[in-house]
Amino acid sequence: MLDKSDTDYSIKEQCELLGLNRTSLYYRTKPISAKKLAIFRRIDELYTLNPSFGGATMGTILRREGLSVSDPTVRRYMADMGLQAIYPGPNLSKRAHDSLIYPYLLRNVAIERPNQVWGTDITYIRMRDGFLYLVAFMDWYSRYVLSWELSDTLETEFVLQALRHALSIAMPEIVNSDQGSQYTALDYTALLKENSVKISMDGRGRCMDNIFTERLWRSLKYQEVYLHEYESPREARAGITRYFELYNTFRPHQGLGGLTPHEVYFGYAVYPETSANR
Repeated sequence: MLDKSDTDYSIKEQCELLGLNRTSLYYRTKPISAKKLAIFRRIDELYTLNPSFGGATMGTILRREGLSVSDPTVRRYMADMGLQAIYPGPNLSKRAHDSLIYPYLLRNVAIERPNQVWGTDITYIRMRDGFLYLVAFMDWYSRYVLSWELSDTLETEFVLQALRHALSIAMPEIVNSDQGSQYTALDYTALLKENSVKISMDGRGRCMDNIFTERLWRSLKYQEVYLHEYESPREARAGITRYFELYNTFRPHQGLGGLTPHEVYFGYAVYPETSANR
């Protein structure tokens, strides 16, 4: 990597040319107390176990387990982690502007082919002394993970980076997301519109509208993240890369009739059953 004074390319352009993610380049361990980190980790575990747990339920459980924390603090931490309970209620993922909210397009729609619908979501990834955020784009029919990115902030850029990568593979008819600020941002919606992709957004507090991605997060955390103590973004990236390669290309999926997402997405095998109507 060259210093800006030694090249005409910006750091961002150098990272793109080298296939590097800027999170790995710039990341520094955030100053965070051991108590706060322990609360973050436990909230993540509880939410993965049951995403219907809201701030009050989380707070009660945490206090019963010996962690002294108020309900408002739990809600603030959940917002920092990008989490919201699935029941209808206050939206903890701040959105850019009401005019940028799009309707949910998939109710009673049968998912019958690859690239008909993609889903995307952001989740919290813990490390030993800090945390990252992970975004992924998944094809709903095949469950194939087309792209993903890590970031140490919830800014929109890492979502755009993952979306651009996914669009370089194929062009979906619809992309479904929640109403978070990353997905209501003008740069994100404009990129989809430029490619004639329809935009669908979940109802507030309804993760069941994006259930395939929620299941992906659960399996990723139980089968990879919780089994390791990542020391750095580099280690987290290596572990998540390993998991998604296994998930996409090797492990048979019961919901796909014993086939892999790669086989179904790329047409090497025919998915024997029609996906459930949504």
